[in-house]
This record gives sequence, structure tokens and C-alpha cells, in this order.
Amino acid sequence: MAGLARGKLIAVIGDEDTCTGFLLGGIGELNKNRKPNFLVVEKETSVTEIEETFRSFLNRDDIGIILINQFIAEMIRHAIDAHNVSIPAVLEIPSKEHPYDANKDSILRRARGMFTAEDLR
Repeated sequence: MAGLARGKLIAVIGDEDTCTGFLLGGIGELNKNRKPNFLVVEKETSVTEIEETFRSFLNRDDIGIILINQFIAEMIRHAIDAHNVSIPAVLEIPSKEHPYDANKDSILRRARGMFTAEDLR
């Protein structure tokens, strides 16, 4: 990935199935402070905890990409919309129970806004 320094981690904020899949794929890491690069969001997980974890991932210099289930992103939309730097990149992904909706994806909306109809011809 262009611009992404070697050794950067992928972080995940997702439901149990999403996190399990990525952890089985090998993304699970602890930083030097023993903080994981993932958050399993369950029914009892507070929006405050989700937002604090998201902000902590933004501030970690070892994370290059944050994957977040779109239905969880909706809970902290204001924080995601406020993120306006390219690294870490924030990508909204579907979950088993909640399909992806391009109209809700703030990154995609931002990208669409960068092009006029004339640019796309």
C-alpha cells in the first residue's frame, strides 16, 4: 500500500465474528504497553468504550489501517467524520448481520465529493 510504512498494523473494531476472522488471519498484536489492536464489540460494550478505543487507535503510531464494522461506525460517526488524515486509514466493512451501505460510508462520501461529474467523464 503506497504511503504505508513497513511494520504498521491493521486494527479492528468489530463484532465477535469479524474480530475472530481477522484474528485467525493473524492480525492480533499487543503493543509495548500490552494494548491489543482490536476491540470485540458486544451488546454490553458502551459507545464511550468504542469511541475511546477508536481514538486510541488513531493516536498509535504502529497502526496504519483501522477496520470497523459499519454498524459500529454509525455509533461513533462524529469521531469518524472528524478524522481527516490518510494514515491511519479508516475503512468501514460489513458484518454478517449488517450488510455494507455505501451511502453511510463517510470516506466514500468524501471521495465522491472530490470529483465533479465532469471529472468522471
